[in-house]
Amino acid sequence: MKAIVLKEVGGPENLILTEVPIPQIKENEVLVQVKALAINPVDAFVRRNQPALEMIYALKGDEENIILGWDVSGVVVQAGSDVTRFKVGDEVFGNFNFIGQANAYAEFVVAPQDELTLKPSNVSFEEAAGATMAALTAWASIVKFAKVKKGDKVIVYGASGGVGHYAVQIGKHFGAYVVGVASGENKDFVLGLGADEFFDYKTQVVEDFINDADVVHDAVWVEAEVEGTEETHLARSIKTIKKGGILSSIVVYPDQNFIDKAKAEKNITVQRVNVTPNDTYLKDIESIAELLSEGKIKTHISHLFPLAEMAKAHEIIQTKNAVGKIILVP
Repeated sequence: MKAIVLKEVGGPENLILTEVPIPQIKENEVLVQVKALAINPVDAFVRRNQPALEMIYALKGDEENIILGWDVSGVVVQAGSDVTRFKVGDEVFGNFNFIGQANAYAEFVVAPQDELTLKPSNVSFEEAAGATMAALTAWASIVKFAKVKKGDKVIVYGASGGVGHYAVQIGKHFGAYVVGVASGENKDFVLGLGADEFFDYKTQVVEDFINDADVVHDAVWVEAEVEGTEETHLARSIKTIKKGGILSSIVVYPDQNFIDKAKAEKNITVQRVNVTPNDTYLKDIESIAELLSEGKIKTHISHLFPLAEMAKAHEIIQTKNAVGKIILVP
């Protein structure tokens, strides 16, 4: 089968299309013919960072091929003897073996049956592949951690991005008043997702206008954004939140001093939120499938590439400015 192999840690040019054996399944696994796959900023981080490759990809050192990726949709073509959830021919999608080796940049992947769900018949493979890690991260932030409810004011930083564009839609689904923050050229896109209000982070300082948010979904990658200051973006987010609110950090790990100070001064709960193996994963991905099926959330695909153009896709995703999702098809 064709697969994209990481030749060595470094730039996108190190992602090489080659032929590798079709993987073999175990009793509780299925073999999926990949119809579409999605990439995320973490993919580029792992590709260029040896410690990240060792931790997030769980590099052992004896792999014949290093194949990145965790987000797929496709068709079950073989099922292990202990598989009860799927049969050959089922259309499925999911984000699996994260943290670990999913080897998703390929024509076929092996996945545990408990980390996939059925793809809604009215949703394309491309849309389903996009709504995996990114949608699950938005769900973990807005629903599981923040427990958003009707009437909450929710600020979504990075509202035009992969995670952010789902966070806006999920917030609106639960009845929140959503403030989307992104660059000005994406204003119409973010408002089109359902956001009630928009701020251009390049020209507007959100904390100068808002101090009563119930929830902030902070997906900003950089520590300091205000030139000439040491103020972190998370510290700026605190200013927008009312007493007793929630700060969900999607990228930056807040240190314990920051967490304790936010709790002591404003009773704000701060947490770094991400998608890792947990006992609600299957329920969460099934919830995403239901929202997709009902049209309550949609995947915006900004770029669609053949698998062979993975390097080009990585060049875009590593800018951290991609709109919506980047999807590849074998």
